[in-house]
Amino acid sequence: MTGSVAGAKENRQAFAVLWFGQFVAVGGLTTVVPVLPFYLAGLGVPSAAVPWWTSLALAVPAAAQIVSGPLWGRIGDRYGRKSMVVRAQLGLAVALGLMAWAETAAQFVVFRFVQGLFGGVVSANAAFASTMAREEHQGRTFGGLMSATAAGSLAGPLVGSAVAVGFGFDVLFICVATLMVLSALLSLSALREATTLSGKGEAAPTEDLSVRGGARLLWKDRYLRRMLVGGLAAQAGVYALVVIFAPRIAEITDSVRTATLWVGVLQAVTWAATLVGGIWWGRRNDRGSPQRNFAFAALGCGLAVALQAVPGEPGWLTPLRLLQGFCFAALLPSIQHLVSRGSPFAGRGTCLALTMSVLGFGQVLGPLLGAAVAGLGHSVWQFCGLGLLFVGTAALAAARPRPWRATLSPMPSRSDGTHVGSDPQPASRSHP
Repeated sequence: MTGSVAGAKENRQAFAVLWFGQFVAVGGLTTVVPVLPFYLAGLGVPSAAVPWWTSLALAVPAAAQIVSGPLWGRIGDRYGRKSMVVRAQLGLAVALGLMAWAETAAQFVVFRFVQGLFGGVVSANAAFASTMAREEHQGRTFGGLMSATAAGSLAGPLVGSAVAVGFGFDVLFICVATLMVLSALLSLSALREATTLSGKGEAAPTEDLSVRGGARLLWKDRYLRRMLVGGLAAQAGVYALVVIFAPRIAEITDSVRTATLWVGVLQAVTWAATLVGGIWWGRRNDRGSPQRNFAFAALGCGLAVALQAVPGEPGWLTPLRLLQGFCFAALLPSIQHLVSRGSPFAGRGTCLALTMSVLGFGQVLGPLLGAAVAGLGHSVWQFCGLGLLFVGTAALAAARPRPWRATLSPMPSRSDGTHVGSDPQPASRSHP
């Protein structure tokens, strides 16, 4: 009993360290995103070239992480997931430190590429958390990490813009890099590598999973495959919405100043709802089917997005953005939960990193989709088009759900490299 209490306390401390690291990482990176065009213009980019350089600076880290993430996941499965958490935090700190010294836009983009190659805090945290949490608490763990992302996205632009205006972007980057070094030191001292299956006391298998094997495992399971495709589509939809949202606010306000204010307020409202929703959806995932919860949440997102074409005043968008943010909080944690439950213990880092790479591809496609949707003309068609994308995602996730009771134990690895649960019989499935 004493050991159980001590273990629970240690897990709570470890989760607090992971939460802090993810909060700082996301908050630090989102500080510069809203004002990136101004920052690049300050580096000497001509006004006509600012949109191109902005798009490049936004896409480069995601593109780099699509390639590097699964490799880091495999290394973590083989040599320790704690080391990957520390590596990601220090990698981000180095990249931010380099950004502080950038004198040209090209240098800044290169350093953003370094961020993508050696960062990846969210993916590393998810891999470590999946082995730390008890099987019946995986949902609230992933949901809690989503709340860290929301809190960082909410606080980052507010605090970061104040620091940047008062002291400059170089000071801002150095401050965030310093906090990431502090977070890495906390992780180094507080995190303990899991040596048993979470909450079971059984020795964890040591045979890791190759990147190709992890990709094959995720793709061969048609239910996980549908969730990954749905997650990619939802991620693309979220980033496409960024492209058309500000112009929509400009349509229903009387000045650029007013539109800018309302965009900031409504973004804050959305992330505040995500902060609350991450915890709520996480608990629901522990009690029921993450696949079903994903479907309901995607449907809610679709309705909220489509209806944003209706109000004639920005204040009436507030309840719709609350619904959008609350439902969005379920999407990533539900997919992470399913992948964690459906992958072998020794290969979870690889499978979760592959998952983040797939979703990162949605982040790259999103702005292109947004530009295409913007060409539809009237905002009603634009928002309804994206709304239908989310509704289609919900339908994809809801297709032929399996009983969630069959997924309460992780899939042990067979000696031939396949996994229990890969059989076609329903009783041996490990996914809904």
